[in-house]
Amino acid sequence: MSSASSGSFSNDRAVAGADAGTYLHPQTLARLASIELRAKLIVEGVMNGMHRSPYHGFSVEFAQHRPYTAGDDLRHLDWKLLGRSDKLHLKQYEQETNLDLALLVDSSGSMNYGSRSYASASGTGDAASHRGSAVWTKYDHATATAAAIAFLAIRQGDRVGLGMFADKLFDAIDRSSAREQWRKIVRTLSVHPVEQGTDLPRVMDQTLGKLNNRCLIVLVSDFYTEPESIRVALARAKHRRHDVMLMQVVDEKELTFDLDGAAPFEGLEGEGRVRVDPRSIRSAYLEAIETHNAKVAKIARSFGFDYHRLVTEDWLGPSLGAFMNRRAAMLKRRSV
Repeated sequence: MSSASSGSFSNDRAVAGADAGTYLHPQTLARLASIELRAKLIVEGVMNGMHRSPYHGFSVEFAQHRPYTAGDDLRHLDWKLLGRSDKLHLKQYEQETNLDLALLVDSSGSMNYGSRSYASASGTGDAASHRGSAVWTKYDHATATAAAIAFLAIRQGDRVGLGMFADKLFDAIDRSSAREQWRKIVRTLSVHPVEQGTDLPRVMDQTLGKLNNRCLIVLVSDFYTEPESIRVALARAKHRRHDVMLMQVVDEKELTFDLDGAAPFEGLEGEGRVRVDPRSIRSAYLEAIETHNAKVAKIARSFGFDYHRLVTEDWLGPSLGAFMNRRAAMLKRRSV
């Protein structure tokens, strides 16, 4: 990350015991520095920024004509059209406004799993996280993702809010584009995961109750919950005309089940412990996990929402950067 791009946050290295480098590793921001976050849906806003508004005003970008009526400002008459048609029409423009972004980060028990060493993943040189874990968990990866997205959005003048969730929404931060907002977000991301399951419909209802305008909702989770509950939650967001991005965070071992020897498997959300020989169930497990993940992606796309899988073994920057670039290119093609 260049010094120019990091200047406004350069003095905020340590936040509530969490090194900002954990969240904004240079390799991550180097990939993301030039990427714009844009909502697929037209978004509302009040500040001049980078995103389209559904409200037609007299600024920025031409949208359409409308017939002149008595009292309209003559400065916006299209004189060329008058010469061709002998009719009075006004130019209408689309205002460019800021994006409202609502980040929802899963802090349920299953997010506390990890197989990669913290030292190799964080990029900070630390052997353990501020929570004392020597393992880079899915929660670490999810919080790094959320912090990077929040940093980019705030830097381009967008309002960002955050909610941590498990079986309910908690530790919510109202949306803001203020410089202090990013520090608040990082402090909140430093909390411990809780030993509860996930109730996405309830969380979505609580989130929608806090939103009074259309937003881009970014869900960062492993989505290890019933597919039907995911469908119900997304349907409610779609009904309220919000855009949603699903960022599924998974560990490499969860995808490969590359484990040897019988060992006790302990549920991270209160399911108890069972002794399993991984080799005997590997084929059935791999089929089940791929089927589940495919359902999550299919449900997201059935609503027209974006889905992206993040693997904790991979550097965040290249993966997140490639996804954002694909999304931006797709939106540009749709707008032509």
